[in-house]
Formats: sequence, C-alpha cells, structure tokens
Amino acid sequence: MPRGVLRTANLPQLQNLIKRDPVSYKEEFLQQWNHYNSTRQIFQISPDEHAGHFRELVSFIAQTSQCYPKETAEFPSHISTLLLEHYGSLSPDMRHVLVQNLVMLKNKGVITSIVLLKTLFPLLPRSSSPSLRSFIRRTILTDIKTANSKAKNHKLNRAVQAMLFGMVERGMDGTVTGDKGKLRIQPKHTPEGLTNSGDEAMWAVVMTKELWKKGIWDDAKSVAIVALGCFHPVTKVQSASLHFFLGSEEEEEESDEEEEEVDVKALQHRREINKKTRSGEKKMRKQLKEAKNVSLALHSGRTPNFPALQLLHDPQTFAEKLYDMLHKYDARFSLDHKILLMQLLSRVTVAHKLTVLGFYSYVIKYLTHHQLRVPAILAALAQSVHDFTPPDVLMPVVRKLAHEFVHPGVGSEVVAAGLNSVREICRRQPWAMEEDLLGDLVEYRKSRDKAVTAAARGLLQLFREVNPGMLKRRERGKTAAMGIAAGMQPQGFGQAEQAAVDIDGLVLLEDHLKAVREDGGSDGEMDDEKGWENWDVEEDSSSSDSDSENWIDVESDGEGNIDVSDSDDETEKKAEEATAPARVSTLATTKILTPADFALLNDLKIQAATKAVEAGGGTAAKRKLASLEAAKKASAGADETAVFISENDILGPRKRAKADYEERLASIAKGREGREKFGSLKGKKKKDTQSSSTNREKARNKPIMMIMGSKGVRGKKKQSLKEKQQKLRAHIEKAKKSYH
Repeated sequence: MPRGVLRTANLPQLQNLIKRDPVSYKEEFLQQWNHYNSTRQIFQISPDEHAGHFRELVSFIAQTSQCYPKETAEFPSHISTLLLEHYGSLSPDMRHVLVQNLVMLKNKGVITSIVLLKTLFPLLPRSSSPSLRSFIRRTILTDIKTANSKAKNHKLNRAVQAMLFGMVERGMDGTVTGDKGKLRIQPKHTPEGLTNSGDEAMWAVVMTKELWKKGIWDDAKSVAIVALGCFHPVTKVQSASLHFFLGSEEEEEESDEEEEEVDVKALQHRREINKKTRSGEKKMRKQLKEAKNVSLALHSGRTPNFPALQLLHDPQTFAEKLYDMLHKYDARFSLDHKILLMQLLSRVTVAHKLTVLGFYSYVIKYLTHHQLRVPAILAALAQSVHDFTPPDVLMPVVRKLAHEFVHPGVGSEVVAAGLNSVREICRRQPWAMEEDLLGDLVEYRKSRDKAVTAAARGLLQLFREVNPGMLKRRERGKTAAMGIAAGMQPQGFGQAEQAAVDIDGLVLLEDHLKAVREDGGSDGEMDDEKGWENWDVEEDSSSSDSDSENWIDVESDGEGNIDVSDSDDETEKKAEEATAPARVSTLATTKILTPADFALLNDLKIQAATKAVEAGGGTAAKRKLASLEAAKKASAGADETAVFISENDILGPRKRAKADYEERLASIAKGREGREKFGSLKGKKKKDTQSSSTNREKARNKPIMMIMGSKGVRGKKKQSLKEKQQKLRAHIEKAKKSYH
C-alpha cells in the first residue's frame, strides 16, 4: 500500500506500522503530530468542534509516543493542562479518554508516578462522574501500593503526602458554621472548578485513611494530614478525621465510596429464594470463593501499624486545640459531633498522660441523668483521667456525678451508671474521692437491684485495694485491715515509689532462658540476631551514614569495665541491696534485651498471673491478669479498643435484651443440630432407643369401625352446611399460605 493512502482515517493501521518500524514511518508520524498540534489549538478555543477527531489523535499519539520520545516530550504536559485548566469545558467522554491515555503513558514509562498523581489528585473533587471518579481512585491506590510493594518509596510518599497536606490546608481559612444547618464555607482561595473546598479536603483525608488501612502508609506524616483535618472548617471533614483516630467506621458521604465487596449473606439469601439450578449453584460457589480470596488478601500478610495516637506531633497542643474548638463552637456543633471530639480528646489525653484542665469544667454541664447519650459522655470523661490528673479538678466532677445520678429519685440503671462512672474515675485517680461521699456510695451495695449492688461492690473492692483508709473499719476487709495494721500507706498524688532496682518480671525471663540453655538451646548471639528481625526502624541512608561518622572509638582498659566506685559508694550500694527485693535479676547487665525478649517477657508474666489466679489469688490477681492481657492486645494491634472504656463499662450488667433476628435464627439452627430436617425423632424407628408411637400415628392406624363411633366423626355428620363451608374455606386459606 502506498504511503500516501495512510491518512487520518487510517490511524489504527499507521499505529501498527509505526510500532513495527518506527524509523521508516517517522515522517508520517510527524505529519500526524503537526496535525495534532493544530487541532489542539482549535480545540482549546472551541471544545465542541472536532472533539471526536481530537480524541482519536490523542489516543494515537499516546500509543506511539514511546517510539519518538524527543518529539513527544511535551505531550504529557498537554494532557495535564487540558485536564487541570479546561476540565469544566470538556465533555465526559473527553475527560475519560484523556485520563486513560495519561495512565497509559505512566504504564509505558513515559512519565513518572509523581507526574501522574499530581494530575489525578486535583481531579478527584472535581469529577462528577462516578465511573471516572472510581477509576481515578483505583489508579491512585494501585500506583502507590505497587511503588511500595518491595520497599518503601520515600520519594513518592513524600511528594504525595505534600499534595494531600496542601489539599487539606487550602480550606483551613474558612468559617466554621457547624453541622446543625446547611454547610456554608467561605474560603479565601478556592481552586477553579470547586464549589466547596471541603470536597478537596475530604478526598485527601479519605485517601490517607485508605492507604493507612491497607498498611501502605504507617508514618507520622500521614497522621499529620488527618490531624490537620480534625480542625477543618467543614464538619464532615472533621468527622472523617475524628473517626480515623477513634478507629470507628462512620457513614461515608457519596465522595467516600468504599470498594465493592461480595456480600456473602446476600448471595446465600438469593440462592435460597431463587430457583435451584446447577449453574446457579456453581456461580454462587465461585463468588463465595472470590470473596474468601479477597478477605484473605486484605487481612493476611500485614504487619501491625503503630497506633495513630502515638505518632501525633506535639500531642499537648493537639489536645488543647481540640478543647478550644469544642468550647468555642459548642452552640454550632451537634451533640453527636461534640461527643466525637470528647472521645478523641480523652484518648489523646490518656495515651500521652496530658492535662487539659478546662475539659473537666466544660463537661460538668452535660452530667445530668436526662442528657441524651450520657453513657458516651461518661465514658469519655472517665477515659480522660489518669494518675497525673490533679484531684482538685476531679472532685467537683465526682460530686456532681453523685448528686445527679446516685439518689433514690432516679431509676436503678441511672444509679448503676453513676456508680460505675465514679469507680472508673477513682480507679485512675483515687484521690478524687472524698471520704464522706465514699461512705454514702458504698451503702448502695445493700440495694435490691443487681446492677446497683454490683456497681457499689466494685467501688468498695477498688478502695480496699488502692486506699482502704478511706473506708470504715467494718468495710475494709481482712486483707486491707492487716495491711493498715502493718503500716502500709498508699502513695499520695505526686509521690513516686522507690527507685527501680529491676525490670518487672525479668526474673521470669532469666529462669526461662536458663532452662532453654540447659535443654540444649541455640547460642545466645544467634538468638540476639534473630530477636531484632522485623523490628528495625526505617531511616534514610544519609542519616545512617552521618550517624556512623559521628561515632568515636574509645579504648578501654582490661575487660572494658570502668570502676568509678569508692568505699562509700560500695557501702551505700550494699545498703540499697539489703532493702531491695530478695532476688534481683542480673540479666539486663549481661545481655541487651531485644524486642523479641520483651515480647517473651510479657507472655511469661501472663502465664505467672494465670497461675496466681488459679491458685486463688483473689480479685487483685484477676485484675492484674486482665491488665496484662489488654496491654498485649493493644501492643499487637489486634484490638486497639481493648484499653479504652466503652459505654457497656458505664452501664454495667443489665437484663438480657430481646434477641434480634440473627440471634433467633442462630438459636433455631443450634436446636436443629443432630436431628432430621423439619421433624423430631420422637416415636421414630430410627432412634437408638425404641419408644412408643405418637397419638397421631395411633389414630392414623385405628380400624375403621372404631373410628366410625368416635365423637369427631359423629360431629361431622351433624354439621350444618354453613359450618362445612367455613371449614372448607379455612382449609383453602391454609393451603394457600403453605404453598406460598
């Protein structure tokens, strides 16, 4: 075929020839390239003119650009400019084609991931097409996940995080109007094509949460993006950011669409009601297998991330800003949103041992028994207390709880909630309780309601352990009375115990390692090397090189021990050892403890606590075991909410609620186990032990002459026509119901 025939109408054929022999068809490509430039200039002036032809040219250039990299060096910037500057004037088909071709250029290696993502991220809040928005979202997540699959791509992560941080920061100068009415934001700088800068910030928070959830990002910079979103003027951005730190799932907006997953229950329900066919059964099994594979892919192979609260930069300032926003916009925020702020403030406070004194005076006005969602408020209040919280600011709170919740004028559930709240506060700061008030609260252990009795007994048992001197003599118990007689006194607020002479439970680890060594275990040096596996902290190579250069080798005399003690120091040391526990482990002086050693130490402490509980250690041993298990779950990331207070802890044990539909079905299925479907084995011959037949079977096998004289048969003969019609009509209705 002569080359002159290769015109615009033959672009697919020309594309095929160029990929086979780029050098021979370079002249034809340059003609199409010049034609593309002229068409692009016309298209920018009037997008409706030559739109279809321009799409064909863009696809042709994108397919063949890798063959002529120098000539098409500006082609990716042309597409990015059209998408970013003329997005509103483009048709939906043109937008989709441009985005697809830009992604194809990245897959061919023409552009980098950073160039692609700089174009795709601004398009997320502007796109109104669900299909295009879903395609852009999947492309971004897949590209970042692929770049971090083998090792962390710090260059790409820093660039993307900077873009997301800018998307959130651009709307921070708006006016906070709250979530009680219509969202109205007035930012100074709103990007073109955006009606509300909250959409841009919302997408930044959503993408950061998704990357954190998939385990791709787990650093402090991603946490800083969501932390900034907690103070965004738009309330829906605040809510999404707050839920990230709280670890809960909120009802997402339209922009926060989750990935489609197979609904197993819906498949099973559809299979039950539809017609039973082999093809349908095979299709359902295939879909269930795919759902199982997706679930395994999502939950397997992940390493536990660091908790987001621990990666906060300057948590004290973060907590103070949360309280300032809560106090300043109290009338603008709804109650649900204010509870979210209270919960996050309490968790940050207890995680970092912070003190925000204004929060306790603010929350007092919500401590009434008729307040909506008061259990959640009480849980947030108790959660915020720790051993460094001043008792002076907590005493008015405890007094208000007692006056509002614990009195005969309210229901038993209210009294139980008040007592449980006081107990949780005093568990963390016992000095917040007054002696006279404690005596009144403990008297409720004589109540007739089980929930109130349990709550009062829990408060009594707590003070028997932490400060029995505040109780009356007859309420202290045997163990606490013996301790007071021996001169044991609790540590006051701000007082510390004696200087630590050993690591708690280190003796257990020393005995365990000794037993392993005696049984022929591996070498200690090899164990130390294995103990650091998968625990290395990621850092840049430049920092590691600079740190290594700063080390100075110092020569040591003899065995490397420096003796700086004199006779007086030795005397003091012996005196300290005399007052120390009977046995102090020396393992820490001869071995560098690895993270694996500390993990093993926690397991050994749990085993020792379990044995103490089984040996009858009492409530103190049970409480220690529970705290150790909760700390292990929190450190492993299996259940981050295990160390936090829930509403059930405040409400306490209650009467069994009515079972819902799923619970009733589970109970029915459990009762059907081991028996035939839709029937019982009573009187059946298949039973292991023979038994008599039922009355219905006996009536069915009676001789006809015996039945003729029965009352039922004689009654049928005497029935009127109306009675026969009624019975026949009832029989027909019953048959219809059973058929349907």
